[in-house]
Amino acid sequence: MAEQALSDARVLDLTWYIAGPFCTKLLADYGADVIKIEKPGEGDPARRMGPFFKDDPHPEKSGLFLYLNTNKKGITLNLKSETGKKIFKELVKDADILVESFSPGVMERLGLGFEELEKINPKLVMTSISNFGQTGPYRDYKTSDLITFAMGGAMNQTGVPDRPPVHVARNLKLCECGWLAATGTLGAWWGARRDGIGEHVDVSLMEALLGSTDRRDTNLLTYAYTGFTTKRTNPTEGRMMIIPGGYFPCKDGWVIFVCTIPSWPKLGTLLGRPDLHKDPRFQNLFDLTHASEIDGMVLEWLAERTKQQAAEEGQAMDIAVTPINTPKDVVNDKHLRERGFWIEIDHPVTGRLTYPGAPIDMGEGGFKVRMPAPLLGQHNKEVYGKLGYTGEDLVRLRERGVI
Repeated sequence: MAEQALSDARVLDLTWYIAGPFCTKLLADYGADVIKIEKPGEGDPARRMGPFFKDDPHPEKSGLFLYLNTNKKGITLNLKSETGKKIFKELVKDADILVESFSPGVMERLGLGFEELEKINPKLVMTSISNFGQTGPYRDYKTSDLITFAMGGAMNQTGVPDRPPVHVARNLKLCECGWLAATGTLGAWWGARRDGIGEHVDVSLMEALLGSTDRRDTNLLTYAYTGFTTKRTNPTEGRMMIIPGGYFPCKDGWVIFVCTIPSWPKLGTLLGRPDLHKDPRFQNLFDLTHASEIDGMVLEWLAERTKQQAAEEGQAMDIAVTPINTPKDVVNDKHLRERGFWIEIDHPVTGRLTYPGAPIDMGEGGFKVRMPAPLLGQHNKEVYGKLGYTGEDLVRLRERGVI
Protein backbone atom coordinates (compact mmCIF):
# COMPACT_ATOMS: atom_id res chain seq x y z
CA MET A 1 0.00 0.00 0.00
CA ALA A 2 1.32 3.44 -0.95
CA GLU A 3 2.28 5.84 1.79
CA GLN A 4 -0.41 8.28 2.83
CA ALA A 5 0.04 11.94 3.64
CA LEU A 6 0.20 11.33 7.41
CA SER A 7 1.71 7.84 7.45
CA ASP A 8 4.62 8.89 9.67
CA ALA A 9 2.43 10.53 12.34
CA ARG A 10 1.82 8.61 15.57
CA VAL A 11 -1.24 9.77 17.52
CA LEU A 12 -2.65 8.97 20.94
CA ASP A 13 -6.39 9.57 21.07
CA LEU A 14 -7.87 10.36 24.50
CA THR A 15 -11.14 11.74 23.16
CA TRP A 16 -14.78 10.68 23.15
CA TYR A 17 -18.22 11.69 21.86
CA ILE A 18 -17.88 13.74 18.65
CA ALA A 19 -15.51 16.72 18.38
CA GLY A 20 -12.31 14.95 19.47
CA PRO A 21 -12.97 11.67 17.65
CA PHE A 22 -13.79 13.60 14.47
CA CYS A 23 -10.42 15.36 14.76
CA THR A 24 -8.51 12.11 15.16
CA LYS A 25 -10.62 10.38 12.49
CA LEU A 26 -9.39 12.93 9.95
CA LEU A 27 -5.80 12.23 10.98
CA ALA A 28 -6.35 8.46 10.83
CA ASP A 29 -8.16 8.47 7.49
CA TYR A 30 -5.24 10.26 5.87
CA GLY A 31 -2.70 7.82 7.19
CA ALA A 32 -1.80 8.60 10.82
CA ASP A 33 -1.24 5.67 13.18
CA VAL A 34 -3.94 6.51 15.75
CA ILE A 35 -4.32 4.57 19.01
CA LYS A 36 -7.69 5.21 20.60
CA ILE A 37 -7.53 4.80 24.38
CA GLU A 38 -10.82 3.93 26.09
CA LYS A 39 -11.96 3.27 29.63
CA PRO A 40 -11.89 -0.47 30.47
CA GLY A 41 -15.30 -2.10 30.37
CA GLU A 42 -17.11 1.02 29.16
CA GLY A 43 -15.31 2.67 26.32
CA ASP A 44 -16.22 5.87 24.51
CA PRO A 45 -19.76 7.03 25.52
CA ALA A 46 -20.46 7.40 21.79
CA ARG A 47 -20.71 3.61 21.72
CA ARG A 48 -24.04 4.08 23.49
CA MET A 49 -25.34 6.74 21.10
CA GLY A 50 -27.46 6.02 18.02
CA PRO A 51 -28.29 5.42 15.33
CA PHE A 52 -27.66 1.71 15.94
CA PHE A 53 -27.33 -0.98 13.31
CA LYS A 54 -30.78 -2.59 12.96
CA ASP A 55 -31.89 -0.57 16.02
CA ASP A 56 -29.93 -2.85 18.35
CA PRO A 57 -28.40 -0.65 21.13
CA HIS A 58 -25.14 -2.56 21.28
CA PRO A 59 -21.76 -0.87 22.04
CA GLU A 60 -20.27 -2.31 18.83
CA LYS A 61 -23.21 -1.25 16.65
CA SER A 62 -23.35 2.53 17.12
CA GLY A 63 -23.30 4.16 13.70
CA LEU A 64 -21.86 7.31 15.26
CA PHE A 65 -18.95 5.45 16.84
CA LEU A 66 -18.32 3.29 13.77
CA TYR A 67 -18.07 6.37 11.54
CA LEU A 68 -15.96 8.51 13.87
CA ASN A 69 -13.34 5.85 14.60
CA THR A 70 -12.38 4.29 11.29
CA ASN A 71 -8.70 3.47 10.79
CA LYS A 72 -7.94 3.61 14.52
CA LYS A 73 -6.47 0.93 16.76
CA GLY A 74 -8.31 0.52 20.03
CA ILE A 75 -6.91 -0.19 23.49
CA THR A 76 -8.28 0.09 27.02
CA LEU A 77 -6.40 1.76 29.85
CA ASN A 78 -7.34 3.07 33.30
CA LEU A 79 -5.53 6.39 33.70
CA LYS A 80 -6.60 6.68 37.34
CA SER A 81 -4.37 3.76 38.31
CA GLU A 82 -0.67 4.31 38.88
CA THR A 83 0.20 1.44 36.56
CA GLY A 84 -2.11 2.91 33.91
CA LYS A 85 -0.32 6.26 34.14
CA LYS A 86 3.04 4.52 33.85
CA ILE A 87 1.93 2.66 30.73
CA PHE A 88 0.49 5.83 29.23
CA LYS A 89 3.80 7.62 29.68
CA GLU A 90 5.52 4.75 27.87
CA LEU A 91 3.15 5.33 24.95
CA VAL A 92 3.83 9.07 25.01
CA LYS A 93 7.58 8.51 24.50
CA ASP A 94 7.06 7.45 20.89
CA ALA A 95 4.04 9.61 20.05
CA ASP A 96 4.05 12.69 17.83
CA ILE A 97 0.59 13.91 18.76
CA LEU A 98 -1.76 13.53 21.73
CA VAL A 99 -5.38 14.68 21.40
CA GLU A 100 -7.49 14.79 24.58
CA SER A 101 -10.94 16.06 25.43
CA PHE A 102 -11.05 15.85 29.20
CA SER A 103 -12.46 18.81 31.13
CA PRO A 104 -9.77 21.46 31.73
CA GLY A 105 -7.50 20.53 34.62
CA VAL A 106 -8.16 16.77 34.54
CA MET A 107 -4.91 15.89 32.77
CA GLU A 108 -2.96 17.99 35.28
CA ARG A 109 -4.70 16.30 38.21
CA LEU A 110 -3.77 12.93 36.74
CA GLY A 111 -0.16 14.06 36.56
CA LEU A 112 -0.36 13.98 32.76
CA GLY A 113 -0.48 17.67 31.91
CA PHE A 114 1.51 19.07 29.00
CA GLU A 115 4.36 20.34 31.17
CA GLU A 116 4.83 16.85 32.58
CA LEU A 117 4.50 15.05 29.25
CA GLU A 118 6.91 17.31 27.38
CA LYS A 119 9.61 16.26 29.85
CA ILE A 120 9.11 12.74 28.50
CA ASN A 121 8.76 13.81 24.85
CA PRO A 122 9.94 17.37 24.08
CA LYS A 123 8.56 17.20 20.51
CA LEU A 124 5.06 16.21 21.59
CA VAL A 125 2.11 18.17 20.19
CA MET A 126 -0.78 17.99 22.64
CA THR A 127 -4.19 19.21 21.51
CA SER A 128 -6.79 19.82 24.22
CA ILE A 129 -10.41 20.12 23.08
CA SER A 130 -12.87 21.54 25.60
CA ASN A 131 -16.09 23.50 25.80
CA PHE A 132 -14.66 26.97 26.46
CA GLY A 133 -10.88 26.50 26.47
CA GLN A 134 -8.28 25.83 29.13
CA THR A 135 -8.57 29.30 30.73
CA GLY A 136 -11.21 31.95 31.40
CA PRO A 137 -14.27 32.31 33.66
CA TYR A 138 -16.31 29.78 31.62
CA ARG A 139 -13.55 27.16 31.67
CA ASP A 140 -15.50 24.68 33.80
CA TYR A 141 -18.95 25.31 32.34
CA LYS A 142 -20.86 22.39 30.87
CA THR A 143 -22.23 22.76 27.36
CA SER A 144 -23.48 21.00 24.23
CA ASP A 145 -23.74 21.82 20.56
CA LEU A 146 -27.14 23.42 21.23
CA ILE A 147 -25.90 25.52 24.15
CA THR A 148 -22.82 26.68 22.26
CA PHE A 149 -24.97 27.68 19.30
CA ALA A 150 -27.11 29.75 21.66
CA MET A 151 -24.27 31.36 23.62
CA GLY A 152 -22.35 32.19 20.44
CA GLY A 153 -25.09 34.47 19.16
CA ALA A 154 -26.05 32.39 16.13
CA MET A 155 -29.40 31.22 17.47
CA ASN A 156 -30.53 34.81 17.86
CA GLN A 157 -30.74 35.00 14.06
CA THR A 158 -32.32 31.58 13.46
CA GLY A 159 -36.09 31.29 13.22
CA VAL A 160 -38.89 33.83 12.83
CA PRO A 161 -39.52 37.00 14.92
CA ASP A 162 -42.68 35.90 16.76
CA ARG A 163 -41.40 32.46 17.72
CA PRO A 164 -38.55 31.24 19.95
CA PRO A 165 -35.09 30.96 18.37
CA VAL A 166 -34.30 27.57 16.83
CA HIS A 167 -31.26 25.37 16.38
CA VAL A 168 -29.56 24.17 13.18
CA ALA A 169 -28.46 20.61 12.35
CA ARG A 170 -27.62 18.52 15.38
CA ASN A 171 -23.91 18.32 16.33
CA LEU A 172 -22.87 20.53 13.41
CA LYS A 173 -20.62 22.67 15.59
CA LEU A 174 -19.01 19.65 17.26
CA CYS A 175 -17.89 18.33 13.88
CA GLU A 176 -16.71 21.77 12.82
CA CYS A 177 -14.66 21.99 16.01
CA GLY A 178 -13.10 18.64 15.10
CA TRP A 179 -12.11 19.99 11.68
CA LEU A 180 -10.45 23.03 13.23
CA ALA A 181 -8.72 20.95 15.89
CA ALA A 182 -7.24 18.71 13.19
CA THR A 183 -6.06 21.76 11.26
CA GLY A 184 -4.40 23.33 14.30
CA THR A 185 -2.87 20.01 15.31
CA LEU A 186 -1.28 19.48 11.90
CA GLY A 187 0.12 23.00 11.89
CA ALA A 188 1.71 22.45 15.30
CA TRP A 189 3.01 19.03 14.23
CA TRP A 190 4.77 20.44 11.19
CA GLY A 191 6.28 23.12 13.40
CA ALA A 192 7.48 20.48 15.86
CA ARG A 193 9.07 18.50 13.02
CA ARG A 194 10.86 21.60 11.79
CA ASP A 195 11.96 23.09 15.09
CA GLY A 196 12.10 20.06 17.38
CA ILE A 197 9.82 21.81 19.88
CA GLY A 198 6.39 20.56 20.92
CA GLU A 199 3.32 22.69 21.52
CA HIS A 200 0.06 22.68 23.48
CA VAL A 201 -2.89 23.49 21.21
CA ASP A 202 -5.95 24.84 23.07
CA VAL A 203 -9.20 24.30 21.12
CA SER A 204 -12.43 25.82 22.43
CA LEU A 205 -15.77 24.63 21.06
CA MET A 206 -17.21 28.10 21.63
CA GLU A 207 -14.37 29.85 19.80
CA ALA A 208 -14.53 27.34 16.97
CA LEU A 209 -18.14 28.40 16.48
CA LEU A 210 -17.38 32.11 16.79
CA GLY A 211 -14.57 31.86 14.25
CA SER A 212 -16.58 29.99 11.62
CA THR A 213 -18.10 31.47 8.48
CA ASP A 214 -21.60 30.10 9.05
CA ARG A 215 -23.23 33.46 9.86
CA ARG A 216 -21.05 34.12 12.88
CA ASP A 217 -18.53 36.13 10.91
CA THR A 218 -21.26 38.22 9.28
CA ASN A 219 -23.37 38.80 12.40
CA LEU A 220 -20.51 39.38 14.83
CA LEU A 221 -18.61 41.66 12.48
CA THR A 222 -21.81 43.59 11.73
CA TYR A 223 -22.18 44.37 15.42
CA ALA A 224 -18.46 45.03 15.95
CA TYR A 225 -18.32 47.53 13.08
CA THR A 226 -21.76 49.16 13.28
CA GLY A 227 -23.32 48.34 16.65
CA PHE A 228 -26.30 46.83 14.81
CA THR A 229 -27.64 43.46 15.99
CA THR A 230 -29.15 41.40 13.19
CA LYS A 231 -32.57 39.93 13.90
CA ARG A 232 -34.74 37.04 12.84
CA THR A 233 -36.85 37.77 9.77
CA ASN A 234 -40.09 36.42 8.32
CA PRO A 235 -39.70 33.84 5.55
CA THR A 236 -41.23 36.23 3.01
CA GLU A 237 -38.60 38.83 3.88
CA GLY A 238 -35.89 36.23 3.45
CA ARG A 239 -36.76 35.17 -0.09
CA MET A 240 -34.10 35.80 -2.68
CA MET A 241 -34.54 39.37 -3.85
CA ILE A 242 -34.75 38.46 -7.52
CA ILE A 243 -37.47 36.71 -9.51
CA PRO A 244 -37.83 33.81 -9.56
CA GLY A 245 -35.99 32.57 -6.51
CA GLY A 246 -36.84 30.31 -3.61
CA TYR A 247 -38.20 26.89 -2.68
CA PHE A 248 -40.78 25.26 -4.94
CA PRO A 249 -42.65 21.91 -4.87
CA CYS A 250 -42.47 19.46 -7.74
CA LYS A 251 -43.82 15.93 -8.46
CA ASP A 252 -41.72 14.11 -5.85
CA GLY A 253 -40.50 16.76 -3.42
CA TRP A 254 -38.95 20.20 -3.47
CA VAL A 255 -36.32 22.12 -5.39
CA ILE A 256 -34.45 25.37 -4.97
CA PHE A 257 -34.93 27.50 -8.06
CA VAL A 258 -32.71 30.54 -8.63
CA CYS A 259 -32.57 32.53 -11.85
CA THR A 260 -29.70 35.01 -11.98
CA ILE A 261 -29.59 38.09 -14.21
CA PRO A 262 -27.28 36.51 -16.84
CA SER A 263 -29.56 33.48 -17.17
CA TRP A 264 -32.82 35.44 -17.21
CA PRO A 265 -33.22 35.40 -21.05
CA LYS A 266 -33.06 31.58 -20.93
CA LEU A 267 -35.79 31.25 -18.31
CA GLY A 268 -38.60 31.73 -20.81
CA THR A 269 -37.20 29.02 -23.06
CA LEU A 270 -37.02 26.66 -20.07
CA LEU A 271 -40.63 27.41 -19.11
CA GLY A 272 -41.95 27.24 -22.69
CA ARG A 273 -42.38 31.01 -22.91
CA PRO A 274 -39.47 32.14 -25.14
CA ASP A 275 -40.57 35.82 -25.18
CA LEU A 276 -40.83 36.11 -21.42
CA HIS A 277 -37.66 38.18 -21.08
CA LYS A 278 -39.19 40.85 -23.33
CA ASP A 279 -42.27 41.34 -21.14
CA PRO A 280 -42.08 44.93 -19.78
CA ARG A 281 -43.42 43.81 -16.38
CA PHE A 282 -40.27 41.81 -15.72
CA GLN A 283 -37.50 44.10 -16.91
CA ASN A 284 -36.43 44.84 -13.35
CA LEU A 285 -35.80 41.48 -11.72
CA PHE A 286 -35.49 43.11 -8.29
CA ASP A 287 -39.06 44.44 -8.53
CA LEU A 288 -41.15 41.82 -6.74
CA THR A 289 -44.49 43.38 -7.76
CA HIS A 290 -45.19 40.62 -10.25
CA ALA A 291 -43.17 37.89 -8.56
CA SER A 292 -46.28 35.76 -7.97
CA GLU A 293 -46.90 35.53 -11.73
CA ILE A 294 -43.41 34.21 -12.37
CA ASP A 295 -43.75 31.87 -9.40
CA GLY A 296 -46.96 30.52 -10.94
CA MET A 297 -45.17 29.76 -14.20
CA VAL A 298 -42.39 27.98 -12.34
CA LEU A 299 -44.91 25.96 -10.29
CA GLU A 300 -46.77 24.93 -13.43
CA TRP A 301 -43.53 23.79 -15.05
CA LEU A 302 -42.39 21.90 -11.93
CA ALA A 303 -45.72 20.15 -11.46
CA GLU A 304 -44.88 17.87 -14.40
CA ARG A 305 -41.32 17.06 -13.33
CA THR A 306 -39.47 15.22 -10.62
CA LYS A 307 -36.82 17.15 -8.73
CA GLN A 308 -34.05 15.35 -10.61
CA GLN A 309 -35.65 16.07 -13.99
CA ALA A 310 -36.13 19.71 -13.04
CA ALA A 311 -32.52 20.01 -11.91
CA GLU A 312 -31.11 18.45 -15.07
CA GLU A 313 -33.25 20.57 -17.41
CA GLY A 314 -32.57 23.76 -15.46
CA GLN A 315 -28.83 23.19 -15.21
CA ALA A 316 -28.71 22.48 -18.96
CA MET A 317 -29.97 26.04 -19.43
CA ASP A 318 -27.45 27.47 -16.89
CA ILE A 319 -30.26 28.07 -14.40
CA ALA A 320 -29.56 26.99 -10.83
CA VAL A 321 -32.25 24.43 -10.11
CA THR A 322 -31.22 21.91 -7.47
CA PRO A 323 -33.14 19.18 -5.64
CA ILE A 324 -33.73 19.32 -1.90
CA ASN A 325 -32.55 15.78 -1.28
CA THR A 326 -33.46 13.30 1.41
CA PRO A 327 -30.64 11.24 2.98
CA LYS A 328 -31.73 8.34 0.73
CA ASP A 329 -31.36 10.58 -2.31
CA VAL A 330 -27.85 11.63 -1.27
CA VAL A 331 -26.64 8.07 -0.61
CA ASN A 332 -27.90 6.99 -4.04
CA ASP A 333 -26.84 10.13 -5.91
CA LYS A 334 -25.26 9.14 -9.23
CA HIS A 335 -22.66 11.92 -9.11
CA LEU A 336 -21.36 10.93 -5.67
CA ARG A 337 -21.48 7.26 -6.63
CA GLU A 338 -19.44 7.85 -9.77
CA ARG A 339 -16.83 9.84 -7.86
CA GLY A 340 -16.55 7.08 -5.29
CA PHE A 341 -17.54 9.23 -2.32
CA TRP A 342 -19.56 6.44 -0.68
CA ILE A 343 -17.48 3.52 0.51
CA GLU A 344 -18.20 0.15 2.09
CA ILE A 345 -16.38 -1.03 5.22
CA ASP A 346 -16.60 -4.53 6.63
CA HIS A 347 -16.91 -4.62 10.42
CA PRO A 348 -16.70 -7.87 12.44
CA VAL A 349 -20.02 -7.23 14.22
CA THR A 350 -22.17 -5.31 11.71
CA GLY A 351 -20.75 -6.67 8.48
CA ARG A 352 -20.46 -4.41 5.41
CA LEU A 353 -22.00 -0.96 5.78
CA THR A 354 -21.93 2.18 3.67
CA TYR A 355 -19.95 5.14 5.02
CA PRO A 356 -19.21 8.68 3.79
CA GLY A 357 -15.76 8.68 2.25
CA ALA A 358 -13.06 11.25 1.61
CA PRO A 359 -14.01 14.87 2.38
CA ILE A 360 -10.92 15.93 0.39
CA ASP A 361 -9.68 14.00 -2.64
CA MET A 362 -5.88 14.07 -2.61
CA GLY A 363 -5.37 11.22 -5.06
CA GLU A 364 -2.36 9.06 -4.24
CA GLY A 365 -1.40 9.41 -0.60
CA GLY A 366 -4.81 10.66 0.43
CA PHE A 367 -7.81 9.01 2.08
CA LYS A 368 -7.76 5.23 2.49
CA VAL A 369 -9.74 2.72 4.51
CA ARG A 370 -7.28 0.49 6.33
CA MET A 371 -9.53 -0.88 9.07
CA PRO A 372 -13.00 -0.44 10.59
CA ALA A 373 -13.62 1.17 13.97
CA PRO A 374 -12.05 -1.02 16.68
CA LEU A 375 -13.86 -3.32 19.03
CA LEU A 376 -13.39 -2.31 22.67
CA GLY A 377 -9.79 -3.24 23.56
CA GLN A 378 -9.27 -5.01 20.24
CA HIS A 379 -5.60 -4.04 19.89
CA ASN A 380 -4.46 -4.42 23.49
CA LYS A 381 -2.24 -7.40 22.67
CA GLU A 382 -0.65 -5.71 19.64
CA VAL A 383 -0.01 -2.29 21.20
CA TYR A 384 1.08 -3.46 24.65
CA GLY A 385 3.11 -6.26 23.12
CA LYS A 386 5.27 -3.66 21.38
CA LEU A 387 5.95 -2.16 24.81
CA GLY A 388 7.20 -5.55 26.04
CA TYR A 389 4.12 -6.76 27.89
CA THR A 390 3.46 -10.51 27.59
CA GLY A 391 0.14 -12.31 27.44
CA GLU A 392 0.48 -13.17 31.11
CA ASP A 393 1.16 -9.50 31.92
CA LEU A 394 -2.03 -8.51 30.13
CA VAL A 395 -4.08 -11.05 32.05
CA ARG A 396 -2.79 -9.63 35.34
CA LEU A 397 -3.38 -6.04 34.21
CA ARG A 398 -6.94 -6.92 33.20
CA GLU A 399 -7.61 -8.61 36.56
CA ARG A 400 -6.38 -5.47 38.34
CA GLY A 401 -8.61 -3.21 36.25
CA VAL A 402 -5.66 -1.47 34.55
CA ILE A 403 -6.70 -2.43 31.01
